[in-house]
Amino acid sequence: MEVKSAYIHIPFCVRICTYCDFNKYYIDKQPVDEYLSALIKEMSFSKTKHLETMYVGGGTPTALNDMQLERLLQAITSTFSINGEFSFEANPDELTFNKVKLLKQYGVNRISMGVQTFKPELLKILGRTHNTQDIYNAVNNARKAGINSISLDLMYHLPEQTIEDFADSLNQAINMDIDHISSYGLILEPKTQFYNMYRKGKLKLPNEDLGAEMYQYLMKALSQTDFKQYEISNFAKTNHESEHNKVYWLNEEYYGFGAGASGYVEGERYTNLNPVQHYINAINDGKRPILTSNRPTLNEKMEEEMFLGLRMNQGVNRERFELKFGQSLDAIFGETVKDLKSRHLLIETNGNISLTPRGKVIGNEVFEAFLLN
Repeated sequence: MEVKSAYIHIPFCVRICTYCDFNKYYIDKQPVDEYLSALIKEMSFSKTKHLETMYVGGGTPTALNDMQLERLLQAITSTFSINGEFSFEANPDELTFNKVKLLKQYGVNRISMGVQTFKPELLKILGRTHNTQDIYNAVNNARKAGINSISLDLMYHLPEQTIEDFADSLNQAINMDIDHISSYGLILEPKTQFYNMYRKGKLKLPNEDLGAEMYQYLMKALSQTDFKQYEISNFAKTNHESEHNKVYWLNEEYYGFGAGASGYVEGERYTNLNPVQHYINAINDGKRPILTSNRPTLNEKMEEEMFLGLRMNQGVNRERFELKFGQSLDAIFGETVKDLKSRHLLIETNGNISLTPRGKVIGNEVFEAFLLN
């Protein structure tokens, strides 16, 4: 089956956020132009030239200057024809009208902004470079340039964050001219500033119950708006779901280009080298810039199908499962499904198995139940 999606990683940031564990580097003194040359070369290796979704993430793609951004956009659009969703991640304070005009000119039709919170004190704790007004300016710039789908990321369970703080940020987002909200609880990841501060006793997190309460508030508040939940952490107005992210949740294949990017092509899951210079050197030597690669077994593919698919409100479809793996879902996971249904964590409607509201709150526990021995 032809790969119809691609992810591109731009590992540069103007500032490193305290909670972030993605592959990223402070942009100053980095070989950005050399990196773009290597990235363009890697893209040219792909067999597919026609894509249905393209997602450019990071790091921060908008950390590139206007010339670098245009060079990247030119390369993408001359290498691939994108007949569908073309998404770009952006920081609100970097989304100048000039940059957003460039994005629009080259066919970008969806922007995902890392807002995280509207509260100035919390933005400071997170190490973000934008302020509240920047968020409004960025959304206005994107609309003025004609971008037809705008998404905001919001975080909860942050240090010093109250449920009122989260409710206020969510309320401001709901009342903006946007189409999609992604909202995630903070996870302390090793190698982040937050993790080190926490280990030294310099960071106090809200208790787990408050995190769960914030998540339940999120689902309830958005259920009363035009934003409909379609995945554990994602809510969209009609026709504004992230088509690219659905490729991941449906366990379909996609290219990953750039340092630290992951891909899944012809049955192989791979991750590229992380350090920028190592990635550049591998490409310049004519090698695939691979750090790790493996071919999931049939059992692993079936496990992935369940815990990725169950993230979506539509859940996992029995017929699709059988077509994909040549075995019925019951033959593999019948007992597990039965047990989780009896505990009111799963529900079944017209052959679709999905999480109940309670199942969503403890999603990871549900997913673990589908690990085969």
